[in-house]
Amino acid sequence: MASRLNPYLSFQDDARQAMEFYREVFGGELTVSTFGEGGHPDAAEADKVMHAMLETERGFTLMAADTPKGMEHRPGNNVSISLSGDDDQDLRRYWEALSQGGTVAMPLEKQMWGDEFGMCTDKFGINWMVNIAGTS
Repeated sequence: MASRLNPYLSFQDDARQAMEFYREVFGGELTVSTFGEGGHPDAAEADKVMHAMLETERGFTLMAADTPKGMEHRPGNNVSISLSGDDDQDLRRYWEALSQGGTVAMPLEKQMWGDEFGMCTDKFGINWMVNIAGTS
C-alpha cells in the first residue's frame, strides 16, 4: 500500500452517527472500532468511537473518532490530516518535517494495534496524525 493523505474528523460523542450519515451520502464501506474494543478501561467511554474509516468506490477516504475525556474538543478545530501507509521511510520523513518547529501531542511510537502512530501540530497550527502500518 502506498501512503495516503485524508481528513480525520473529531467529534464529541456522535462520531458513529456522523460517519453513518457520510456513508449514506457518499456510499462505501464503513468500519468502526470502539474504545472498549481497544481495551480502554473507562466503561463510560467503551461504546465511543476510537477510530472509524469510510472508504468509497470513488476513492474517498474519511476517518473520524470521538474525543475522549481529558482531551479538548473545539468545533472549528476538530479536523486533522492523516498520513498512513506502510512506506516506513517516507512516513518517518514526513513526521520529522511536520513536527519540526511544531508541537508533538503524541510521539511517533508503537501502539496497541501494532502500528507506529503519532500526533503533532505543525508550526502553522495544522493538526497531523501519522500511522505507519505493520512496523515491528
